[in-house]
Amino acid sequence: MDLHRPAITAAIFLSAVAGFSSAQQPPVPPASGARILLLPRKLVTGERATLAVLDVNGKLTPSVNVTFSNGDKITTDPTGRALFAAPLNPGTVYASIEGRGGRVSSIILSPSDVPSSTLEVTAVPRVASLSDRMEILGHGFCGDADANRVTIGGIPALVLASSPAYLAVLPPLEMDSGPASVQVACGQKTSDSFTVVFVALDLDAKTSTLAPGEHRSLRVHVAGSTAKIALEARNLAPDIAQLTGGVNVRATSCGGKENTATFELVGKQRGSFVISIRLLAPLGPPRL
Repeated sequence: MDLHRPAITAAIFLSAVAGFSSAQQPPVPPASGARILLLPRKLVTGERATLAVLDVNGKLTPSVNVTFSNGDKITTDPTGRALFAAPLNPGTVYASIEGRGGRVSSIILSPSDVPSSTLEVTAVPRVASLSDRMEILGHGFCGDADANRVTIGGIPALVLASSPAYLAVLPPLEMDSGPASVQVACGQKTSDSFTVVFVALDLDAKTSTLAPGEHRSLRVHVAGSTAKIALEARNLAPDIAQLTGGVNVRATSCGGKENTATFELVGKQRGSFVISIRLLAPLGPPRL
């Protein structure tokens, strides 16, 4: 299985992350390009869990060192993920990519807080992007990411990160936008199916080199829903260009048949800008 799906474009991408791809094997991303750490939001004391590391183009990245605030250190395997055991004491643990600023946190729960005899999904987004990870909260999941079986519209999805209480799932490439039934299983345990509306985010913008002082509009088209959708643009090359409104800027699509949102960019120095645009969707109880 090829876990290194290319980003949408070389200069602008929509938080596309690694997933199923063609038979041709692309170059393995270098560890020096690692930028995004996917750590399960919730861990269970002493139980196994899986994290993932992505590069700036959203590809799973092997051989990346990840350090934890409790002194633990692990390295991602050839799939760009790493299996580890959660700390033994409840509380909060922080992790970061070695040599990179910033860190992410995870809450460590006791086993009594997370039933393991049954599998239940307790919180999911109502809307998710076809090109980004979808978070699932609950209990009874497998800590080893590949031991979970998640299907969306009957098609297997890729589990990027996992713990007994958390899953980060990438929708399959062959999916179409619109509502789809989702089901989760671990071993002999299976959840009730629930429905999520999946949308496609298509970016309409010139990708040519940006000149100093040049203004450029980035328009995002939302397919699969006529509802107003909250989006966030993140500037990954702030030395090259400036997003109007800050490094991370939020906007809401207009809704309707022509469902779009627009972000504005201003060049600072000549070069290739990199903007990540992702959907923002709060988690709530699953719907049938």
